[in-house]
Amino acid sequence: MSIEAIVFDLDGVIIDTEEVWEEVRRAYVAGHGREFLPDSQDRMMGMSTVEWSTHLAEEVGVPLPPAQVATDVLGKMAERYRESLPLIPGSVETVRALGARYRLALASSSARLLIDQVLDTAGLTDAFELTLSTEEVARGKPAPDVYLKAVAELGLTPEVCAAVEDSSNGLRSAGSAGLAVIAVPHGVYPPAPDALAQASLVVKAVTEVTVDAVAALR
Repeated sequence: MSIEAIVFDLDGVIIDTEEVWEEVRRAYVAGHGREFLPDSQDRMMGMSTVEWSTHLAEEVGVPLPPAQVATDVLGKMAERYRESLPLIPGSVETVRALGARYRLALASSSARLLIDQVLDTAGLTDAFELTLSTEEVARGKPAPDVYLKAVAELGLTPEVCAAVEDSSNGLRSAGSAGLAVIAVPHGVYPPAPDALAQASLVVKAVTEVTVDAVAALR
């Protein structure tokens, strides 16, 4: 058995946006006279748009419906991306190199509009056979839904697919879906030990995810 396809996460793997997400959401919450809960940032990493906007509205206390919270925050994120897209060094080249050998998909917690904008700006629209947002499945990460759907739509099984993830919830999602997991831990938001234990391979940078490294997973 060997790997036939690789499913990439987006935030924290191709673009370094976890700090941008935190900055934008904290400022938005503060603008409504509220503060993050102690575990808000960790919990929201990997959540779908519906899930994190509901958290901000119903648990953090932003006095607006979740749908409005999502619209506002996504608009601010899109504006930041237009100003400057924080690509992780070597990520585009890594995707292209792996795409020459493997089928590629993308499974992201970002909203569809942000995924499409990022890939267009980065010149990666044609790199992925399939792109999915957790908006398009029942549950966001750490549930396995988005990875299971990606694998199914590729017409494959989890055993012949690898995932490239950085966050605790992303690693848990890919691991519980049964993919071979490659962890690229974020320096500012390192994954929890139990999540990192899901990984078959841990690398220091996405550029270390090479064709040979993926071939050795199974």
